[in-house]
Amino acid sequence: MIVTLVLAGEIGFWVVLALALTARYLLRWRTVSSVLLLGLPLIDLAILVLTVLDLRHGTVATLAHGLAAAYVGFSVAYGHYLVRWADGHVHHRFAGGPKPAGAPRYGAARARHEWLIFARTTLAAGLTVVLIAAMTWLTDAPDRTGALGGWYQRMGWVLAISLVIAGSYTLFPKKDPAGR
Repeated sequence: MIVTLVLAGEIGFWVVLALALTARYLLRWRTVSSVLLLGLPLIDLAILVLTVLDLRHGTVATLAHGLAAAYVGFSVAYGHYLVRWADGHVHHRFAGGPKPAGAPRYGAARARHEWLIFARTTLAAGLTVVLIAAMTWLTDAPDRTGALGGWYQRMGWVLAISLVIAGSYTLFPKKDPAGR
């Protein structure tokens, strides 16, 4: 049930975002668009509340319960970034806005970009760890929440991988083949 909830949350995020951008750029309903965008955090809140309620009603924690916390952590950390990215592309495609600049591809600018991604990932992992701890505390049944403890190591691995990527772009910057 929890995996379905997380999948529904992810699908819901993109559907609500698409509706908000459609309202903003195709229908010119800015107020409706803003209200829909304000609804995005409610999806995360619903996932979190339903996951905690599931645990409090006696369910033994599984990998899926931790996945719900990770989804919310990453959604909070990357949500605004994704909304801004989608908004830029829809604005360009349907409202004559400027073409959005992509991520830098070379040199120090790319390294800076990767460090910003690392910062977002650090925030996401930190939120996930806090949410896992909160779910464990709110459930108040250590015998049923033991599986959640594995998420601390998973978030450590996610951070380590992100750190290696950011560090590699700093230590071995990719050079522009055109020599710009």
